[in-house]
Amino acid sequence: MIVGFNHNVTYRGVSFHVQTEDGGLKRPQLVTLLYHAGTIISSQKTSYADIIKVDALDHVIEELAKEQHKGMLRRLTKGEFDDRIVELGIPLGSSVGQPAEQLSIDQPIPNKSAAETSSVVTSPTHPPTPEPVTIVEELIVDRFNQPKASNEPSLDDLIYAYLTAGQNQ
Repeated sequence: MIVGFNHNVTYRGVSFHVQTEDGGLKRPQLVTLLYHAGTIISSQKTSYADIIKVDALDHVIEELAKEQHKGMLRRLTKGEFDDRIVELGIPLGSSVGQPAEQLSIDQPIPNKSAAETSSVVTSPTHPPTPEPVTIVEELIVDRFNQPKASNEPSLDDLIYAYLTAGQNQ
């Protein structure tokens, strides 16, 4: 099971976040979400239940996840979500009404460390004018499977204490 990929992208002057996660063998699917300020702009789910018994499954899933993640980045930077973004009241930069911009994002996605890459965005109908697009990878932290400190109460204990207002019976 891969952990996932996170990238922050500035497109047409607006910051977006792309996140891809693996559901694992119990939920064999890859989910990629495109966010702006906590609002989901788009999502894509791909099930891999049909290939769960394939050799080198982790490697296959990682490659599928990378392609799905890069695909969402490509779709954003080609302008596929522009109408949806504007519909949600998110103002896009100065090139509104112009043809979709293109971004070269075919560089490999790093696996473990945070990395920052820059590419040049150009409009096909205008002379090339470099406009930086920043893609920053952030590692996903598995908050559900972290070891607990021995003195930390369990979630059940916290819920019980809340429901009984801290009174022990």
